[in-house]
Amino acid sequence: MTESKSETKPTRRRKEPKRAMTALQRRRLRVPRVGLHEQAATRLRTMIVRGELAPGQSLGEADLSDALGISRTPLREALKQLANEGLVELRLNHSAVITPFRRAELAELFEAVSGIERCAAELAALRMEDADFERLEALQDKIEWHHGRGELRDYFQANQQIHSAIVGFARNAVLKATHEALLARAERARFFALSVLGRWDESVREHQDILAALRRRDAALAGQILAHHVRRTGEIVAETLDGKADEAGVPDAPAKPRGRKARTIAS
Repeated sequence: MTESKSETKPTRRRKEPKRAMTALQRRRLRVPRVGLHEQAATRLRTMIVRGELAPGQSLGEADLSDALGISRTPLREALKQLANEGLVELRLNHSAVITPFRRAELAELFEAVSGIERCAAELAALRMEDADFERLEALQDKIEWHHGRGELRDYFQANQQIHSAIVGFARNAVLKATHEALLARAERARFFALSVLGRWDESVREHQDILAALRRRDAALAGQILAHHVRRTGEIVAETLDGKADEAGVPDAPAKPRGRKARTIAS
């Protein structure tokens, strides 16, 4: 019996239909990148904090776009970001303005910041490690160096690093995030206060006392001194405004100290 050979045709593989792209997949294709608006926000934030853009000053979009070298679209996004941080006020059909200093808002701001930093200092006193103390002492040396040379802006930068470091040493992520949300507004008022004659010297001495209390791991005292230090800043700003909160600018930097003050940190 002869077997018949059946002709076998090669089978073509059927192409699988392309799956429809889901909404989630479409979102994943949109990779966020650092944009011009973030760069603009960073630059403007620095200018606001350091008083280069004064409280109450109007921000004309045309002039600001030219100065920053960007179009109005990223500029508007930057202004929205700064408005969320409380540094800029957006006004319908009008130019945005730098948020003025207002007594009631300052009181609430520094009441909150002093409470956060007090809690942070109390926790930091118990949780700081040797490397943390070394870093804090290096920053203390730095602010005293800049203070002795009359370098206000450099002092201010190191001063802010001290406050952020102490909050970080508390090793509490929620506390740190809450502090960072208020940081820009607090920085602006701190720079204003340091520009007031006499406050700069006072601030250095208070930082010495804070470090000494942390070194002794005296949680209650460290918290008490830091809370007073923060509240005092708010009081200085309120006193300086002298009833002109909505028109307040930043005073000139105080005269350069004649010599570096001796460091008096208790062991």
